[in-house]
Amino acid sequence: MTVEKLLNQYKSYAVDMRREFHMNPEPSMKEFRTSDRIVEELEKMGIECRKAAGTGVVGIIKGKAPGKTIALRADIDALDLTEMNEVPYKSQNPGFMHGCGHDGHAAGLLTAAKVLKDLSGTFDGQVKLLFQPGEETADGAKKLIEEGELKEVDGIFGIHLWNDAPVGRISIEAGPRMASAGIFNIKVQGKGGHGSMPHQGVDAVVVGSAIVSALQSLVSREISPLDPAVLTIGIFNAGTRFNVLAGEAYLEGTTRCFSMEVNDSFEDMMRRVINHTAEAYRATAVLDYKQLVVPTINDEKMSKIGERAVETLFGKETLITYEKTTGGEDFSYYTREVPAAFAFVGTQNEAKIPYYPHHHPKFDIDEDGLSVAAGLYAQYALEFLKEK
Repeated sequence: MTVEKLLNQYKSYAVDMRREFHMNPEPSMKEFRTSDRIVEELEKMGIECRKAAGTGVVGIIKGKAPGKTIALRADIDALDLTEMNEVPYKSQNPGFMHGCGHDGHAAGLLTAAKVLKDLSGTFDGQVKLLFQPGEETADGAKKLIEEGELKEVDGIFGIHLWNDAPVGRISIEAGPRMASAGIFNIKVQGKGGHGSMPHQGVDAVVVGSAIVSALQSLVSREISPLDPAVLTIGIFNAGTRFNVLAGEAYLEGTTRCFSMEVNDSFEDMMRRVINHTAEAYRATAVLDYKQLVVPTINDEKMSKIGERAVETLFGKETLITYEKTTGGEDFSYYTREVPAAFAFVGTQNEAKIPYYPHHHPKFDIDEDGLSVAAGLYAQYALEFLKEK
Protein backbone atom coordinates (compact mmCIF):
# COMPACT_ATOMS: atom_id res chain seq x y z
CA MET A 1 0.00 0.00 0.00
CA THR A 2 1.03 3.60 -0.59
CA VAL A 3 0.28 6.77 1.35
CA GLU A 4 -1.93 7.96 -1.51
CA LYS A 5 -4.08 4.80 -1.52
CA LEU A 6 -4.40 4.79 2.24
CA LEU A 7 -5.45 8.44 2.22
CA ASN A 8 -8.34 7.60 -0.08
CA GLN A 9 -9.28 4.75 2.21
CA TYR A 10 -9.31 6.96 5.32
CA LYS A 11 -10.73 10.17 3.84
CA SER A 12 -14.13 9.81 5.53
CA TYR A 13 -12.43 9.00 8.83
CA ALA A 14 -10.60 12.34 8.74
CA VAL A 15 -13.85 14.24 8.11
CA ASP A 16 -15.76 12.33 10.80
CA MET A 17 -13.08 12.96 13.42
CA ARG A 18 -12.78 16.64 12.53
CA ARG A 19 -16.53 17.11 12.87
CA GLU A 20 -16.61 15.27 16.19
CA PHE A 21 -13.84 17.48 17.55
CA HIS A 22 -15.54 20.56 16.11
CA MET A 23 -18.79 19.73 17.90
CA ASN A 24 -16.97 19.25 21.21
CA PRO A 25 -14.48 22.13 21.57
CA GLU A 26 -12.60 22.52 24.83
CA PRO A 27 -10.47 25.37 26.24
CA SER A 28 -6.70 25.34 26.51
CA MET A 29 -5.23 22.85 28.99
CA LYS A 30 -8.74 21.52 29.70
CA GLU A 31 -9.12 19.30 26.62
CA PHE A 32 -10.30 16.33 28.70
CA ARG A 33 -12.80 14.76 26.30
CA THR A 34 -10.62 15.50 23.29
CA SER A 35 -7.56 13.77 24.73
CA ASP A 36 -9.65 10.80 25.94
CA ARG A 37 -11.02 10.32 22.42
CA ILE A 38 -7.54 10.56 20.92
CA VAL A 39 -6.32 7.86 23.28
CA GLU A 40 -9.31 5.68 22.35
CA GLU A 41 -8.59 6.05 18.65
CA LEU A 42 -4.87 5.36 19.00
CA GLU A 43 -5.54 2.27 21.09
CA LYS A 44 -7.95 0.99 18.42
CA MET A 45 -5.09 1.32 15.93
CA GLY A 46 -2.77 -0.65 18.22
CA ILE A 47 -0.55 2.39 18.81
CA GLU A 48 1.22 2.75 22.15
CA CYS A 49 0.08 6.00 23.77
CA ARG A 50 -0.15 7.92 27.05
CA LYS A 51 -1.24 11.26 28.46
CA ALA A 52 1.31 14.09 28.79
CA ALA A 53 1.27 17.76 29.75
CA GLY A 54 -2.04 17.21 31.51
CA THR A 55 -4.44 16.94 28.61
CA GLY A 56 -1.97 16.16 25.84
CA VAL A 57 -1.41 12.75 24.26
CA VAL A 58 1.82 11.14 23.07
CA GLY A 59 1.78 8.15 20.73
CA ILE A 60 4.64 6.03 19.41
CA ILE A 61 4.66 4.19 16.08
CA LYS A 62 7.69 1.93 15.78
CA GLY A 63 9.13 0.89 12.45
CA LYS A 64 10.63 -2.45 11.51
CA ALA A 65 14.07 -1.61 12.93
CA PRO A 66 15.73 1.02 15.16
CA GLY A 67 16.53 4.38 13.63
CA LYS A 68 15.81 8.07 13.98
CA THR A 69 12.78 9.61 15.69
CA ILE A 70 10.56 12.17 14.01
CA ALA A 71 7.92 13.99 16.05
CA LEU A 72 4.66 15.08 14.42
CA ARG A 73 2.72 17.75 16.30
CA ALA A 74 -0.96 18.73 16.24
CA ASP A 75 -2.55 21.21 18.64
CA ILE A 76 -5.98 20.31 20.00
CA ASP A 77 -7.43 23.27 21.96
CA ALA A 78 -10.31 25.53 20.95
CA LEU A 79 -11.09 29.23 21.37
CA ASP A 80 -13.33 31.15 23.75
CA LEU A 81 -15.65 32.05 20.89
CA THR A 82 -19.35 31.59 20.19
CA GLU A 83 -19.86 29.88 16.83
CA MET A 84 -22.21 31.57 14.36
CA ASN A 85 -22.17 28.86 11.68
CA GLU A 86 -25.37 26.89 11.12
CA VAL A 87 -23.91 23.51 10.19
CA PRO A 88 -24.68 19.96 11.40
CA TYR A 89 -21.34 19.87 13.22
CA LYS A 90 -21.79 23.22 15.01
CA SER A 91 -20.21 23.55 18.46
CA GLN A 92 -22.28 21.95 21.20
CA ASN A 93 -20.25 23.62 23.94
CA PRO A 94 -21.60 27.19 24.35
CA GLY A 95 -18.95 29.87 24.34
CA PHE A 96 -16.26 27.68 22.77
CA MET A 97 -15.42 27.00 19.14
CA HIS A 98 -12.74 25.46 16.98
CA GLY A 99 -12.23 28.74 15.16
CA CYS A 100 -8.59 28.20 14.19
CA GLY A 101 -8.46 24.73 12.63
CA HIS A 102 -7.09 22.75 15.56
CA ASP A 103 -9.94 20.25 15.15
CA GLY A 104 -8.56 19.57 11.68
CA HIS A 105 -5.01 19.30 12.99
CA ALA A 106 -6.04 16.61 15.49
CA ALA A 107 -8.09 14.76 12.86
CA GLY A 108 -5.28 15.04 10.33
CA LEU A 109 -2.68 13.60 12.69
CA LEU A 110 -4.99 10.77 13.75
CA THR A 111 -5.52 9.91 10.09
CA ALA A 112 -1.78 10.06 9.47
CA ALA A 113 -1.34 7.72 12.43
CA LYS A 114 -3.57 5.14 10.72
CA VAL A 115 -1.52 5.48 7.53
CA LEU A 116 1.83 5.21 9.29
CA LYS A 117 0.70 2.29 11.41
CA ASP A 118 -0.27 0.44 8.22
CA LEU A 119 3.13 1.25 6.72
CA SER A 120 5.20 0.60 9.85
CA GLY A 121 6.76 -2.48 8.31
CA THR A 122 8.31 -0.35 5.56
CA PHE A 123 10.45 2.11 7.53
CA ASP A 124 13.20 2.16 10.16
CA GLY A 125 13.00 4.35 13.25
CA GLN A 126 9.90 5.63 14.96
CA VAL A 127 7.26 8.33 14.74
CA LYS A 128 6.32 10.25 17.88
CA LEU A 129 2.82 11.70 17.75
CA LEU A 130 2.37 14.86 19.83
CA PHE A 131 -1.25 15.90 20.36
CA GLN A 132 -0.50 19.14 22.15
CA PRO A 133 -2.84 21.03 24.49
CA GLY A 134 -2.83 24.75 25.16
CA GLU A 135 -1.51 26.34 21.97
CA GLU A 136 -3.81 29.34 22.22
CA THR A 137 -2.42 30.18 25.67
CA ALA A 138 1.15 29.22 24.69
CA ASP A 139 1.37 26.75 27.58
CA GLY A 140 1.32 23.35 25.89
CA ALA A 141 4.59 23.26 23.96
CA LYS A 142 6.61 24.48 26.92
CA LYS A 143 4.96 21.88 29.15
CA LEU A 144 5.77 19.02 26.77
CA ILE A 145 9.37 20.22 26.53
CA GLU A 146 9.64 20.49 30.32
CA GLU A 147 8.40 16.90 30.62
CA GLY A 148 11.18 15.73 28.30
CA GLU A 149 9.09 14.79 25.29
CA LEU A 150 11.67 16.18 22.85
CA LYS A 151 14.57 14.26 24.32
CA GLU A 152 15.98 11.79 21.79
CA VAL A 153 13.83 13.35 19.07
CA ASP A 154 15.82 14.09 15.90
CA GLY A 155 13.37 16.50 14.31
CA ILE A 156 9.82 17.79 14.55
CA PHE A 157 7.21 18.73 11.96
CA GLY A 158 3.91 20.57 12.35
CA ILE A 159 1.17 22.02 10.18
CA HIS A 160 -1.45 24.72 10.32
CA LEU A 161 -4.57 24.52 8.19
CA TRP A 162 -4.71 27.94 6.58
CA ASN A 163 -7.79 29.74 5.30
CA ASP A 164 -5.74 32.40 3.54
CA ALA A 165 -4.34 29.85 1.07
CA PRO A 166 -6.25 27.85 -1.58
CA VAL A 167 -7.34 24.39 -0.52
CA GLY A 168 -4.66 21.76 -1.07
CA ARG A 169 -1.80 24.19 -1.62
CA ILE A 170 1.15 23.96 0.76
CA SER A 171 3.78 26.45 1.95
CA ILE A 172 6.82 25.10 3.77
CA GLU A 173 9.69 27.40 2.84
CA ALA A 174 12.73 27.90 5.05
CA GLY A 175 13.24 30.86 7.36
CA PRO A 176 10.80 32.90 9.47
CA ARG A 177 7.18 31.76 9.12
CA MET A 178 5.35 33.21 12.12
CA ALA A 179 6.15 36.06 14.48
CA SER A 180 7.05 36.24 18.12
CA ALA A 181 4.34 37.47 20.46
CA GLY A 182 5.09 39.47 23.56
CA ILE A 183 2.38 40.95 25.78
CA PHE A 184 2.96 43.73 28.26
CA ASN A 185 1.32 46.21 30.57
CA ILE A 186 2.58 49.53 31.89
CA LYS A 187 1.41 51.11 35.12
CA VAL A 188 2.03 54.84 35.27
CA GLN A 189 2.01 56.59 38.63
CA GLY A 190 1.57 60.35 38.59
CA LYS A 191 -0.14 62.66 41.05
CA GLY A 192 -3.81 63.57 40.99
CA GLY A 193 -5.29 67.00 41.37
CA HIS A 194 -7.80 69.48 39.97
CA GLY A 195 -7.99 69.63 36.20
CA SER A 196 -7.89 73.40 36.29
CA MET A 197 -4.60 73.42 38.20
CA PRO A 198 -2.41 70.81 36.46
CA HIS A 199 0.79 72.35 37.81
CA GLN A 200 -0.11 70.98 41.24
CA GLY A 201 -0.08 67.39 40.06
CA VAL A 202 1.55 65.02 37.58
CA ASP A 203 -0.89 64.18 34.78
CA ALA A 204 -0.74 60.44 34.11
CA VAL A 205 -2.66 60.94 30.83
CA VAL A 206 0.13 63.14 29.48
CA VAL A 207 2.81 60.74 30.76
CA GLY A 208 1.08 57.73 29.25
CA SER A 209 0.61 59.54 25.94
CA ALA A 210 4.29 60.45 25.85
CA ILE A 211 5.21 56.82 26.52
CA VAL A 212 2.98 55.63 23.66
CA SER A 213 4.63 58.07 21.26
CA ALA A 214 8.14 57.33 22.47
CA LEU A 215 7.70 53.56 22.15
CA GLN A 216 6.85 53.90 18.46
CA SER A 217 10.34 55.25 17.84
CA LEU A 218 11.80 51.86 18.79
CA VAL A 219 10.40 50.28 15.63
CA SER A 220 11.10 53.28 13.41
CA ARG A 221 14.53 54.25 14.75
CA GLU A 222 16.17 51.45 16.75
CA ILE A 223 15.19 48.32 14.80
CA SER A 224 16.53 47.77 11.30
CA PRO A 225 13.94 48.42 8.57
CA LEU A 226 14.98 45.03 7.16
CA ASP A 227 13.62 43.35 10.33
CA PRO A 228 9.81 43.72 10.42
CA ALA A 229 8.51 44.51 13.89
CA VAL A 230 5.31 45.72 15.53
CA LEU A 231 4.65 47.43 18.86
CA THR A 232 0.97 48.11 19.48
CA ILE A 233 -0.78 49.62 22.49
CA GLY A 234 -4.28 48.16 22.62
CA ILE A 235 -5.48 49.50 25.99
CA PHE A 236 -5.02 52.95 27.55
CA ASN A 237 -7.09 53.61 30.66
CA ALA A 238 -6.82 56.70 32.82
CA GLY A 239 -8.98 59.24 34.63
CA THR A 240 -12.31 59.29 36.42
CA ARG A 241 -13.86 62.69 35.65
CA PHE A 242 -13.55 65.60 33.20
CA ASN A 243 -12.02 67.98 35.73
CA VAL A 244 -9.91 65.55 37.75
CA LEU A 245 -6.23 65.17 36.95
CA ALA A 246 -5.51 61.48 36.41
CA GLY A 247 -3.03 60.21 38.99
CA GLU A 248 -2.65 56.79 37.37
CA ALA A 249 -2.74 55.26 33.92
CA TYR A 250 -2.74 51.71 32.65
CA LEU A 251 -1.52 50.63 29.21
CA GLU A 252 -1.48 47.19 27.62
CA GLY A 253 -0.14 45.97 24.29
CA THR A 254 1.80 43.48 22.22
CA THR A 255 5.06 43.16 20.30
CA ARG A 256 5.72 41.07 17.18
CA CYS A 257 8.89 40.34 15.21
CA PHE A 258 10.59 37.63 13.15
CA SER A 259 14.16 37.94 14.40
CA MET A 260 15.45 36.32 17.58
CA GLU A 261 17.87 39.25 17.97
CA VAL A 262 15.03 41.77 17.92
CA ASN A 263 12.86 39.53 20.06
CA ASP A 264 15.52 39.26 22.76
CA SER A 265 16.12 43.04 22.85
CA PHE A 266 12.50 44.29 22.83
CA GLU A 267 11.95 44.23 26.61
CA ASP A 268 15.17 46.06 27.51
CA MET A 269 14.58 48.73 24.87
CA MET A 270 11.03 49.29 26.09
CA ARG A 271 12.05 49.43 29.74
CA ARG A 272 14.67 52.11 29.03
CA VAL A 273 12.26 54.31 27.06
CA ILE A 274 9.40 53.87 29.54
CA ASN A 275 11.50 54.65 32.61
CA HIS A 276 13.22 57.70 31.17
CA THR A 277 10.04 59.12 29.63
CA ALA A 278 8.17 58.81 32.92
CA GLU A 279 11.10 60.40 34.75
CA ALA A 280 11.08 63.34 32.36
CA TYR A 281 7.50 64.08 33.42
CA ARG A 282 8.18 63.58 37.16
CA ALA A 283 6.27 60.29 37.18
CA THR A 284 7.15 56.63 37.56
CA ALA A 285 6.18 53.72 35.34
CA VAL A 286 6.48 49.96 35.78
CA LEU A 287 6.66 47.57 32.81
CA ASP A 288 5.46 43.98 33.11
CA TYR A 289 6.57 42.07 29.98
CA LYS A 290 5.72 38.45 29.17
CA GLN A 291 7.03 36.43 26.23
CA LEU A 292 4.15 34.35 24.86
CA VAL A 293 5.98 32.82 21.90
CA VAL A 294 9.23 33.34 20.03
CA PRO A 295 9.51 33.52 16.21
CA THR A 296 8.75 30.31 14.32
CA ILE A 297 11.73 29.80 12.02
CA ASN A 298 11.96 26.81 9.67
CA ASP A 299 15.25 24.94 9.48
CA GLU A 300 16.49 24.89 5.87
CA LYS A 301 17.15 21.14 5.72
CA MET A 302 13.83 20.32 7.36
CA SER A 303 12.01 22.55 4.87
CA LYS A 304 13.67 20.76 1.97
CA ILE A 305 12.49 17.42 3.36
CA GLY A 306 8.99 18.88 3.46
CA GLU A 307 9.18 20.12 -0.09
CA ARG A 308 10.31 16.68 -1.22
CA ALA A 309 7.38 15.11 0.66
CA VAL A 310 4.94 17.45 -1.06
CA GLU A 311 6.40 16.79 -4.50
CA THR A 312 6.40 13.02 -3.94
CA LEU A 313 2.79 12.83 -2.80
CA PHE A 314 1.01 15.72 -4.49
CA GLY A 315 3.30 17.08 -7.20
CA LYS A 316 5.55 20.13 -7.35
CA GLU A 317 2.68 22.38 -8.46
CA THR A 318 1.12 21.98 -5.00
CA LEU A 319 3.91 24.04 -3.43
CA ILE A 320 3.30 27.77 -3.05
CA THR A 321 5.31 30.60 -1.57
CA TYR A 322 3.29 32.19 1.20
CA GLU A 323 4.38 35.34 3.01
CA LYS A 324 5.21 34.96 6.68
CA THR A 325 2.49 36.06 9.09
CA THR A 326 2.57 38.20 12.23
CA GLY A 327 0.43 35.67 14.06
CA GLY A 328 2.27 33.70 16.73
CA GLU A 329 2.64 29.95 17.37
CA ASP A 330 4.00 28.06 20.35
CA PHE A 331 5.42 25.51 17.90
CA SER A 332 8.24 28.07 17.94
CA TYR A 333 9.50 26.68 21.24
CA TYR A 334 10.15 23.31 19.59
CA THR A 335 12.27 25.02 16.94
CA ARG A 336 14.74 26.06 19.64
CA GLU A 337 15.16 22.46 20.81
CA VAL A 338 15.47 20.35 17.63
CA PRO A 339 15.51 20.87 13.85
CA ALA A 340 11.97 21.81 12.86
CA ALA A 341 9.66 22.72 10.01
CA PHE A 342 6.16 24.15 10.03
CA ALA A 343 3.83 24.11 7.02
CA PHE A 344 0.72 26.02 6.01
CA VAL A 345 -1.89 23.77 4.33
CA GLY A 346 -4.55 25.67 2.41
CA THR A 347 -8.24 25.22 3.23
CA GLN A 348 -9.86 28.15 1.42
CA ASN A 349 -12.48 27.36 -1.21
CA GLU A 350 -15.13 30.06 -1.62
CA ALA A 351 -16.96 27.94 -4.20
CA LYS A 352 -17.93 25.63 -1.33
CA ILE A 353 -17.64 27.65 1.89
CA PRO A 354 -17.80 31.42 2.52
CA TYR A 355 -14.40 32.78 3.48
CA TYR A 356 -13.85 33.93 7.04
CA PRO A 357 -10.46 34.39 8.70
CA HIS A 358 -9.10 32.42 11.63
CA HIS A 359 -10.67 33.33 15.00
CA HIS A 360 -13.88 34.54 13.34
CA PRO A 361 -17.16 33.08 14.69
CA LYS A 362 -18.03 31.93 11.16
CA PHE A 363 -14.63 30.35 10.45
CA ASP A 364 -14.88 27.04 8.58
CA ILE A 365 -12.69 25.02 6.23
CA ASP A 366 -12.94 23.01 3.04
CA GLU A 367 -12.57 19.53 4.48
CA ASP A 368 -10.72 18.36 1.36
CA GLY A 369 -7.73 19.92 3.08
CA LEU A 370 -7.85 17.29 5.82
CA SER A 371 -6.55 14.50 3.58
CA VAL A 372 -3.83 16.82 2.34
CA ALA A 373 -2.77 17.53 5.92
CA ALA A 374 -2.86 13.85 6.87
CA GLY A 375 -0.88 12.88 3.81
CA LEU A 376 1.73 15.55 4.44
CA TYR A 377 2.18 14.43 8.05
CA ALA A 378 2.67 10.82 6.94
CA GLN A 379 4.86 11.47 3.91
CA TYR A 380 7.03 13.89 5.86
CA ALA A 381 7.72 11.23 8.47
CA LEU A 382 8.66 8.70 5.80
CA GLU A 383 10.97 11.14 3.99
CA PHE A 384 12.66 12.18 7.24
CA LEU A 385 13.25 8.65 8.47
CA LYS A 386 14.91 7.52 5.26
CA GLU A 387 17.37 10.46 5.36
CA LYS A 388 20.86 9.36 6.37
